[in-house]
Amino acid sequence: MKDFLRIRRIMGRKGKKPMEFKHILPNMVTSGNLLCGLFSLIMVLHGRYVQAAWLVFFAVIFDGFDGKVARMLGGGSQFGLEFDSLADLVSFGVAPSILLYQVSVRELNIAGVVAASFFALCVALRLARFNVVHVPGPFQGLPCPAGGLFVSSFVIAGLNLPAWLMACVMGFTGFLMISSIPYANMKKLTKKTADGVKCLVLFSMFVLSFVFLKKGAPLFLFALYIVGGLIRFDWGQWLLKPEARDEAIDHKN
Repeated sequence: MKDFLRIRRIMGRKGKKPMEFKHILPNMVTSGNLLCGLFSLIMVLHGRYVQAAWLVFFAVIFDGFDGKVARMLGGGSQFGLEFDSLADLVSFGVAPSILLYQVSVRELNIAGVVAASFFALCVALRLARFNVVHVPGPFQGLPCPAGGLFVSSFVIAGLNLPAWLMACVMGFTGFLMISSIPYANMKKLTKKTADGVKCLVLFSMFVLSFVFLKKGAPLFLFALYIVGGLIRFDWGQWLLKPEARDEAIDHKN
């Protein structure tokens, strides 16, 4: 009983200071990521597969903004880091795995179960490594949002691959996430360091891909990003101004 009262006193003292808005807002954005993943799973249960895949796309948008909001407000925290990882596991691991299992690989029976489980496991391993090993510069391995949306983009594009081929795509994407292949990290780009002309070119390519490819645009864009890592092309470095790129290289050395 004494221990219980002592714990309550400690929790009471810690609970006097309310959480600041700069910590709340980034976590609210992260909640949007998590909710998109949960809604995606619900859509899969109702057989609305395209909507489920688009929800993974919207989860990527929320995932991209929560870090920006945290850095802008100076409200990053260990809680936010862990919460972000949990949201990513649902939105980019569990949701795409269940989606592709229902749409395609389910007909492979146990092999389909293995393919879907392997993909989700790789996402979990990738997130755990990211939280523990902080390496400056490019991402080590394919980021989970890119991997989750890449496999979901096949559903968005209406591209029906044979089940065995889709299982291979999921397995290969999972392998890329747990690999050490460097992938571009564009979170460090700022107005001062980014090359305006190159950013305009990239933005134009983004817009034109949706104009001409329409629902196939997400698959094209993320396939381009994946190939970039395989051939060691760093989009983040390419978008930097020459002087900023040289400074980054000198800092690395």
